Amino acid sequence: MKKTAIFPGSFDPFTKGHQDIVLRGLQLFDKVIIAIGHNTKKHNRYFDIDKMVKKIEEAFDGNDGVEVVVYNELTASFAQKHDAKFLLRGLRNTTDFEYENSISQMNKYLNAELESVFLITSPELAAINSTIIREVHKYGGDVTPFLPYKI
Repeated sequence: MKKTAIFPGSFDPFTKGHQDIVLRGLQLFDKVIIAIGHNTKKHNRYFDIDKMVKKIEEAFDGNDGVEVVVYNELTASFAQKHDAKFLLRGLRNTTDFEYENSISQMNKYLNAELESVFLITSPELAAINSTIIREVHKYGGDVTPFLPYKI
């Protein structure tokens, strides 16, 4: 039986930190579905979602273990529909852990078969986050060192 993990997020944008978690996740799972969700706390995306799908697909070109999907439902339900038993998440710091722990507990309540797997972010990528990248990009800064594709 294939082991499938969901790597959910808004990915606005998808960073080298995200890519690193997916690549490391592929050492544990047969397939990782990068699930671009709609975050109700974030009203407008900075980067177009269709463009982001294409850019993420380009970053994993030739890797059959990665699929990119857009979804707009509970992650626990999405995982059931895709026969995924694992949620893959990256942790940069203790703040991420507190946030992810709460989400993990709710997902487990909604889907008892769903296990969250946390990978600690690689040290050289720990300072990268999408919010900072959006700000740098908005004001004309070079964000290419932080992204696995060109904008």
